[in-house]
Order: sequence, then C-alpha cells, then structure tokens
Amino acid sequence: MRVIIVPGNHGCEIEENWYLYVKQKLEEKGISVIAKKMPDAYVARKEIWLPFIEKELDNSPNSIIVGHSSGAVAAMRYLETRPLEGVVLVGACHTDLGDETERQSNYYSTPWQWDTIRKNARWIIQYHSKDDPFIPVQEARFVHEKLGTDYHEDTTEGHYGSSFKEKKAFPELVKAILAKCERM
Repeated sequence: MRVIIVPGNHGCEIEENWYLYVKQKLEEKGISVIAKKMPDAYVARKEIWLPFIEKELDNSPNSIIVGHSSGAVAAMRYLETRPLEGVVLVGACHTDLGDETERQSNYYSTPWQWDTIRKNARWIIQYHSKDDPFIPVQEARFVHEKLGTDYHEDTTEGHYGSSFKEKKAFPELVKAILAKCERM
C-alpha cells in the first residue's frame, strides 16, 4: 500500500496546508506515503505531472492518490489510463474556470472519460467546501455526480488551505483512508 499526496499548483509545498499532517498520521499506522514537491509547480502541466506521478507510484495498482486542487485534477486524469486502489479528491474541478494558468496545464483540452475514471478506482472520496474562493461548489458537485464519489461538503473550509485560510490538520481524511485500508 502506498499513498502519494499531490498538492495544488502555484508552488504549494508539502510543508504547507495539511499535507504533512496526513503524511505523518498515515505513516504512524504503517502506510508508506510519498509527499514531494511537484515539478512545474506553478503551472502543473499534465505532460509533466502525470509521468511524475506514474514514476512515484511505480505502476502499483494498490496505491492511493490524495489530490488537492490541481492535484485532484491530475488524479482524475491519471485514472483515465491506470487503475488505483482509491483516490481522495480535495477541491476538485472539471473546467479551467476561465483561468489562463489552468488552461495552460492542459488538463481540460480533452473530454473527461468519466466512466473509465470511475472503473479504474475501487473507491473515490471527495471533499469540497461551499466557501472555496477558487473553485465554485457546482464544479465539485458535477464531479461527484459523474463519478459517484463518497462526497463530503463543508461550509467553512475554504480551499482546504491557501493564503486566505490555513488548514494544518485533516483528521477526517486520515480516518477515511484508514477505514478503506482496513477493508482491503
């Protein structure tokens, strides 16, 4: 079992937000966690991120991706071509939101393969907050509808960590992953 944490773009560091907390808590339970700074951290180009994720996971279908923001989008695109045990999507979207940097990432230039994504993951958990200043809740609800995720909608978590609202712990995410691992 291996978990890889894929942060959002714009240079998100693993020490920021809740990433380090999740890594430490899962490792305390004996789960291997990869949490590295992503290459091309500001634009998060699909052509760079997906091969990096594949290399880190070493084609292990028993792995879990925890993706935040652009990392959640990368996780969904990854599932279009490879199976995984599970995925956690935090602050996911399905459009470029009219943002030039998001458009440059190249995740939105082809249609989504929703059925393939759903089939390639044994389970998908999703978190989104109504007060997310970057990704409207309708984006997350659309992803939930298409993928049939185990959806958790909060009201005061913002973008689950950003310059506007810090989030250093994410115990509910850790608990959800541990519960899924117990069922394996």
